[in-house]
Amino acid sequence: MVKFQCSIAINLVLLQCLLALVASQSFDFFYFVQQWPGSYCDTAQSCCYPTTGKPAADFGIHGLWPNYNDGSYPSNCDPNSPFNPSEISDLESSMQKNWPTLACPSGDGQTFWSHEWEKHGTCSESVLDEHAYFETALGLKQKANLLQALKSAGITPGGSYSLKSIKDAIMEAAGYTPWIECNKDSSGNYQLYQIYLCVDTSASKLIECPVFPKGACSSEIEFPSF
Repeated sequence: MVKFQCSIAINLVLLQCLLALVASQSFDFFYFVQQWPGSYCDTAQSCCYPTTGKPAADFGIHGLWPNYNDGSYPSNCDPNSPFNPSEISDLESSMQKNWPTLACPSGDGQTFWSHEWEKHGTCSESVLDEHAYFETALGLKQKANLLQALKSAGITPGGSYSLKSIKDAIMEAAGYTPWIECNKDSSGNYQLYQIYLCVDTSASKLIECPVFPKGACSSEIEFPSF
């Protein structure tokens, strides 16, 4: 009987170890995505500024998204870990500056951040708790200063530029190949909307992307003012 109980205990420990291993390997890399507010707003749908006021004319964080090498991604991984604003109260002012909401109706960012944590962040809990998730994304934005990278290459808001020149400028500054997502303005012209960079599973360093999302831009795209 004692031997049987020991066997059950050992099997349970092995099962827990296996589940922990699976959890720790539940994704292959992160997409770190920043969006240009001028392009978000310059569409037929338009935008609403946050209740805290118009954001700065800078790229804002969209999210830090766990992904698989085959192009798919996990989502809404832990319904028992809802967004808790008190967990990031010390980050709130930085979040409002670097991770502003532009959705309508106007908000303070809480709905946006809640969506990002619950859909994407909970899938990285083996690496990052809620506070670490948002703090890490804020740190990555400082590492990947996209606006400065583009300005250093003579690419400034209000002009039209080749897609290649934009990619080259970011690669020169970040050291890794970006993926550019375009949207269309109210006249149907392609414009620089979002920039994706890839991050390793520890969320500590940029890497080359194992796979890029699907989508298309024209060879020449607008970089609208904001």
